[in-house]
Amino acid sequence: MQITHAARGWVAIRPDEESDPQIVAASGFAEKETPALPPAGDPLEAAVAGSAVAARTGNPNLPAGMLAPVMREGTTVGLVLVERPAPDFSGAEREALERLADHAAAAAENTRLFQRLRRANDAKSQFVSIVSHELKIPMTSIRGYADLLRQGLIGPVNEKQLEFLRTIMSNVDRMVALVSDLSDISRIETGRLRIEPAAVPAGATIRDVLAQMKPQFDSRQQVVETDIPEDLPKLHTDPQRLMQILTNLLSNASKYSPEGGRIEILAAREGSTVRITVQDHGIGMTEVEQSRLFTQFYRGESAAVRDQPGWGLGLHVTKRMVEVLGGGIGVASKPGEGSVFWFTQPVESG
Repeated sequence: MQITHAARGWVAIRPDEESDPQIVAASGFAEKETPALPPAGDPLEAAVAGSAVAARTGNPNLPAGMLAPVMREGTTVGLVLVERPAPDFSGAEREALERLADHAAAAAENTRLFQRLRRANDAKSQFVSIVSHELKIPMTSIRGYADLLRQGLIGPVNEKQLEFLRTIMSNVDRMVALVSDLSDISRIETGRLRIEPAAVPAGATIRDVLAQMKPQFDSRQQVVETDIPEDLPKLHTDPQRLMQILTNLLSNASKYSPEGGRIEILAAREGSTVRITVQDHGIGMTEVEQSRLFTQFYRGESAAVRDQPGWGLGLHVTKRMVEVLGGGIGVASKPGEGSVFWFTQPVESG
């Protein structure tokens, strides 16, 4: 407003070609005044649908004003209003407002693009939420009936049929994991992820996860070594989410380690946090792979990675979850030497 010596003004953005301009910023208005677009009959109204600055002469009822359309590729993407009690705006001030509107065009278009992106992202999150909910019921039924058949409760099944049923159940489990990851991402992005922080014993939680995952380690004859001090302080975190993080990291360590391999999990206090480390001695990663590891749908290019089932979402969800819980996460790795994943969680205070 300084370049036009105005007392007050506002900026409006048109979200799209079909929408009316919406005032997004205002300055100089009294506390009880509500900035508004010019009403019908106001000389400034001409600029709303036009491409030139409109001016209004000041009078006892209305201040002097100018309204400039913000144009982008022949389309009005916004408006800039300036007003003052007196005197009327000069030709030089009109030119200054025109220049300001020209400079504002790029910013207005960026704002419109951001608003479109936000609406698209909200629509995507809503779609994912609805689809995730709708898929859970049929997948639960498919797995349940397949399991009944597998157990022979409906009648005897031969070995080939058992193989087919195991394939069905395995693929349903993969779909359940995908739906769960997509649902978590949607909740995190929209701020709807349910977090219930509590004082959580780190050592006991790690041992619980290891017990639950024992069949996976045993099936690959893998040894898990632990170094978890008994005097670790309790964590301020969500116990279920912590178990989800640990399960994701340990599952990856198992998948990308050879049969008969060794996996190590360590925990140690670092200031106001506890650092938990999962180390494997598997295929490892290049620096390029590490730089992209936590992005959505990313999977390494090596055959050893592609041979394993997965969607490239687990580590992205893990990273987002760790950060939502107030911690950090990282990785160090070398091809052929294995990987070291670590994450931190805050210590319970008091």
